[in-house]
Amino acid sequence: MDTFLSEKNRTVRRSVRTFCQREIQPIAKEIDQEASFPWEVVEKMGKLGYFGIQVPKALGGAGLDTVDYIIVIEEISRASAGLGLCVTVHNSVAVYPLLAFGSEEQKQKWVPPLAKGEKIGAFCLTEPNAGSDAAGIEASAMRTNSHYLVNANKVFVTNGGVADICLIFTRTDPHAGRKGISVIVVERGTPGFVVGDLEDLCGVRANPVSSIRLYDCQVPLDNLLGKEGMGLRIGLAALDIGRIGIAAQAVGIAQAALGEAVRYAKQRYQFGVPISKHQAISMMVADMATKVDAARLMVYRAAVLRDQGKSFSQASAMAKLFASEISSEVTDLAVQIHGGYGYSKSYPVERYYRDARVTRIYEGTSEIHRMVIARGVLGD
Repeated sequence: MDTFLSEKNRTVRRSVRTFCQREIQPIAKEIDQEASFPWEVVEKMGKLGYFGIQVPKALGGAGLDTVDYIIVIEEISRASAGLGLCVTVHNSVAVYPLLAFGSEEQKQKWVPPLAKGEKIGAFCLTEPNAGSDAAGIEASAMRTNSHYLVNANKVFVTNGGVADICLIFTRTDPHAGRKGISVIVVERGTPGFVVGDLEDLCGVRANPVSSIRLYDCQVPLDNLLGKEGMGLRIGLAALDIGRIGIAAQAVGIAQAALGEAVRYAKQRYQFGVPISKHQAISMMVADMATKVDAARLMVYRAAVLRDQGKSFSQASAMAKLFASEISSEVTDLAVQIHGGYGYSKSYPVERYYRDARVTRIYEGTSEIHRMVIARGVLGD
């Protein structure tokens, strides 16, 4: 795999891997079991530029490219899927839209603290009655002479419990259908901004996923991102990048599961030999390794296309679909190789198994991605 990486890419990987081994892996089990957000580690990550990976240095970021971005996400997710999710969502669907669609004033106001990890970002699209059907949102923003009056009930918000700057998808024109959706930036602390209870999730438990509710929030007109009616355009552009990040997260989880399976197979003896010597186990390992490599290559392809300024929407959807499906398959096989121990919380593959499952749901379900890919292939 190193054949495809520049020296800069390899340096980034070594640096992030060392950090994760020293700071994240020792606490990964604890923050999963306790569903706790490790602020001390997150502050260190902020100082290393992980929250502004592709933000220009002039705005306080690391100024890296998309390949570097997926390397960072894979390595963090390999140690803790919950923290990997925090970093990828923050970078892709929170910071990127501000960079791509924000005014110069908005960039100067919000991007530097986000890039430095001083503030955490969130992407607030999903509602109780609007998930895959993004155009079905019911949040509203009534415009007055001086502000928007925003009401919304957003659910399953990644980073929701700690988010400071939220991109709220809302209807600014209730009669314009898909063209009536806009994005308004709402900051924590705004009167009427309420963070709901944290979700008690199956996996990625270190991420504070919650609902965010807005009750008659008065938000300055200057907080409109782009123009009114651009909401779905902004959302789809952000999700193209977000899908690359979730695909990288899925690869990181799968790689961690593969590593644990190999380690266990060499140590566990049955019938007088390590189980790695049994053909049934060795064939499982071969399939796992092949699938992880294939998924990683698809993620790299999408990242390279973006760095080259080429269309990457289709490649992003394919990478996310394939990597998330493979992550579930690989973690399942890792549990199987561990036998009964794989079903015990004493072994990390149980956590990887839980973490992998959700990658097939968020940032677009596998079914939605198949629809997107099919339209591209069929030219519909």
